[in-house]
Amino acid sequence: MCSKETPSVERPIIAILTDFGTNTWYPAAMKGVILSICPDVNIVDISHEAPSYDVISSSFILLQTIKYFPKGTIFLVVVDPGVGTRRRRIAIKTKNYYFVGPDNGVMIPAARWDGIVKIVEISNKRYMLPKVSKTFEGRDVFAPAAAYLARGVKIEDFGDEISDPVDLHIPRPVLREDAIEAEVIYIDKFGNIITNVHADLLQKLKINVGSVFTVEIKGRRYEIPFASTYGDVSKGEPLLLIDSSDYLELSINMGNAAETFGLKRGDKVLLRVAEKK
Repeated sequence: MCSKETPSVERPIIAILTDFGTNTWYPAAMKGVILSICPDVNIVDISHEAPSYDVISSSFILLQTIKYFPKGTIFLVVVDPGVGTRRRRIAIKTKNYYFVGPDNGVMIPAARWDGIVKIVEISNKRYMLPKVSKTFEGRDVFAPAAAYLARGVKIEDFGDEISDPVDLHIPRPVLREDAIEAEVIYIDKFGNIITNVHADLLQKLKINVGSVFTVEIKGRRYEIPFASTYGDVSKGEPLLLIDSSDYLELSINMGNAAETFGLKRGDKVLLRVAEKK
């Protein structure tokens, strides 16, 4: 056992999210560092295919993932376009979890959801590798910090507490008089487009499955049904549905909506209810 202090799990768990890709050696190097410090840790890959440099998409992935992990899990997040700059390295303790990564906001929505207890700057060189690269702090700073947390090192030992982390809020939809201005916050590997419109908003507006939306995308309008699942429309046909995370998703049954509509993360989509069946 690496630690007798890790709550609620027999073996400490480190769950890793990066944008490094699965065909590089970077994730393996991080895991090697972790296992060298804490051999009995259970390492779980959330994903190494987070969109490159995309802090908002990565924060969304993390937020949708953490609630399914046992208490005491340590989330190691390295989506870090500011690597090697003066941005801080931080560790966060929440009511049930720990987070380790860059101070760029990527961990804040998930940490806030669970309830932030303490945030410290990782500055104690005792818990880093002897040589710290300017381009791979995931290996040299964040992986060791996560491993030492798994061994039972107190979060206070990593550095001073801070009260001003870089904040990040997933953008909210804008309600107009007759429309919802949505924003694309994530695109999955199938090309499904996840917007920032939560199911609660549609329920509040009394928009139900069976409605038809007029969807305005880059000046073009489409009539798209609000369905329950992909198979409710024919193959190749577009639809809107509430996805497994309770957000409104624009999809094409067995097709790629992002490619078809030319959308990317951060693009705006205008939604109007055209009719109700």
